[in-house]
Amino acid sequence: MELSQLGDTLVIANPTAHSGRGAASADFVERFFSSYSSAATRFEMYRTRTPLDATRKAAEGASFDTVIALGGDGVIHEVVNGLMRIDEDRRPALAVIPMGSGNDFARTLGATFNDPDRSLSEIVGGHGELLDLGCVWADGGEPVYFAETLSFGLDAAIALDTSDRRTRGTTQEGAGLFVTSGLRLLLRSRGGWSYRAVVDGEEMSGTSVIFAVQNGPTYGGGFRISPAASPVDGLLDVCFSTKAPSIPRSLALFGLARFGGHVGSRIMRSLTARRISVDFDADEVPCQVDGERLEGSSFEIEVVPAAIEVVVPERALFRA
Repeated sequence: MELSQLGDTLVIANPTAHSGRGAASADFVERFFSSYSSAATRFEMYRTRTPLDATRKAAEGASFDTVIALGGDGVIHEVVNGLMRIDEDRRPALAVIPMGSGNDFARTLGATFNDPDRSLSEIVGGHGELLDLGCVWADGGEPVYFAETLSFGLDAAIALDTSDRRTRGTTQEGAGLFVTSGLRLLLRSRGGWSYRAVVDGEEMSGTSVIFAVQNGPTYGGGFRISPAASPVDGLLDVCFSTKAPSIPRSLALFGLARFGGHVGSRIMRSLTARRISVDFDADEVPCQVDGERLEGSSFEIEVVPAAIEVVVPERALFRA
C-alpha cells in the first residue's frame, strides 16, 4: 500500500488502553501524521472519553477513507459497530493499532501489537481485505457485530472478570490474566448452563460449560478455542462442551485450550455455521462479545460475509 492510499484518515484512540499507554501511543501517531503529510490526504485524531464514544465517532466517519482504531479489542469492537452503521458504499476501511491486553483480533490479522511504530509500518505497507463479521441479537434487541469472538458460560465469565480486573489496575496481561481468572471462577461454574440451540437447522440441547462462536481462532489473549476459524470463509466456528466435566477434567481442558488441544476431547464439539439460535434456561448467562458484556438469555447469531474492508499486513494469511 502506498502512503497516499490511506486517503482521508480518522484515528479513534482510547487513551486508557494498555494501562494508560494508549495516551502515549495516540501522541506518537499524531506526531507521525503531522510529520509525514504524504501518509494521508487529511488526518484527524479523536481521543475517546466515555464508553461507546468510539462507536458514535466511527458512525460519523463516512467522509473518511480509513478509520484507524487505536486500543484494545474493546475499542476495535466499538469502532466496528460504528462503521457498520454507515451504508456499505460509503463505509471507510478499518485499520488497527492494537494496544491492549488480549489483542485477539490483531492475532487473527497477523498484526504486531503494543508497538505503534511497527503497527503504522504495517498499515502503510499493508493491503485491504474484505473480512467477515459475526452479528448477534440478544433477547430481540439491536444487532451487535463482533470481529473476533462471542461466547457464553465460563469463558465469558472469565473474559468479563479480566476486564473488571484491568479496570481495577491489575498488572497481569494476556493469557496469564485469563488463566488466573479462570482458576478462580472454575468452581463457581462447574454445573454448567442448560441450553437449546439450532445450528444451521440442526437442533441440539444439553448442559455446557463453554459455548463459543468465533470469527477468528483465539480469545482470552491467545487461547486457541477454534484453531481453524477464518474471517474470510463466510462461516462462524462454534466450539462447546457437550456436558459439564469434572473439575480435574475442566482443568485439563483449560490447559489444553491454550494451544487448541482441547478440540480432541470427546466432550468437546466443534462445527461451522452460518446461523445459530441458542436459548439458555437461566434468566441470564455470562456472555461476552469481543470482551464486552452482553446481557440476555436468548440469542440469534449469524455471519455477515465480506462485511468490512480491513487493512491487514502483507504477511497475513487467512484460510478460506
